[in-house]
Amino acid sequence: MLWFNLLTQDMQNQSWTKNKMMSSEHLTCGWLQKLLIVLVKLCLTFAGPSRPLNGTGCTAKSPASYILVFTGHWSPQAFPKQYPLFRPPAQWSKLIAVSHNRHFRLWEEGASASPGVQSFAELGLTVELMKAAKEARKKRSVGAMHRTAGIPNGIGHSSTEVIMQPRNPLLSLMVKMIPSPDWFVGVNSLNLCEGNQWKQEVSVDLKPYDAGTDSGFTFSSPNFPTSPQENITQITSQMPNHPANSFFYPRLKELPPIASVKITRQHGSPDRHNTLSNHILPNSISPQRFSVTPLDCEVSLWSSWGLCLGPCSTGGVRHRTRYIMLRPANAGIPCPELEEQAECMPHSCMKKRQ
Repeated sequence: MLWFNLLTQDMQNQSWTKNKMMSSEHLTCGWLQKLLIVLVKLCLTFAGPSRPLNGTGCTAKSPASYILVFTGHWSPQAFPKQYPLFRPPAQWSKLIAVSHNRHFRLWEEGASASPGVQSFAELGLTVELMKAAKEARKKRSVGAMHRTAGIPNGIGHSSTEVIMQPRNPLLSLMVKMIPSPDWFVGVNSLNLCEGNQWKQEVSVDLKPYDAGTDSGFTFSSPNFPTSPQENITQITSQMPNHPANSFFYPRLKELPPIASVKITRQHGSPDRHNTLSNHILPNSISPQRFSVTPLDCEVSLWSSWGLCLGPCSTGGVRHRTRYIMLRPANAGIPCPELEEQAECMPHSCMKKRQ
């Protein structure tokens, strides 16, 4: 009987050990199966299209060549208020353009202007901007830098060839308004690539921006540094909300484009440098019809009333005057009367000397 009990116990132990081994093998197989699935997914992921390293989603296989044409629309018809006619007349500085990725910013609305942007927006100097771009180029966040000559009039064209690389598919540019305190037009981080394709043509209307480093209100304002420095903001027909502002047009919902840029892809070898002369309108660019902005007359406040003149017994007449601050243009509201008279009380009149 003791022998039978020992044999039964031994058989139960063997059965438990076998079940345990089978359970362990089952768990091991399940774990290996899950690991295999993960490895297969990873292989499929890396076997697919390569992910762009610049964070912009551009997977184009080759570079692209573009012709960039900048056009100024700064005319006395579109912007009649305080339009600069001399010393100096309305004109545009040289254009500076940079191709880059998301790790670089030439300028950005709502951000503080860098020393390079300040120097360019106030004085038209590109040294600091180009220096910053060259430093970023060492980190491969900037591709190429381009410049064009300035335009000696408010209306004109300048152009250059731009080579875009898949690693740096964003384009930023700036052009200073001359004369102005710290005003410029520009484009910030325009993406010329969609997936694995380069865009064929892009046109952008440009509006004026304030660099936030000078507090002048008019085109010819003297240098008056802003302290503390403010962020870059867009200038509109209502902001800055001050009658002295050269862009203050309360009748307009928005300012007409003061400039524009057109970027057209060239189908050919990007290594061939295609040069266009400044101020010559390419055949592919159609001249824009300039808008006409009405400018209302602006007059000063009335002066104080003068002394009454005339016989004191019957009352006298007093006068006050005002003067024209801004003459109307483009069918704007004409100027009102500049002189006014009214009767005054006898006690305040003054007899004329005989």
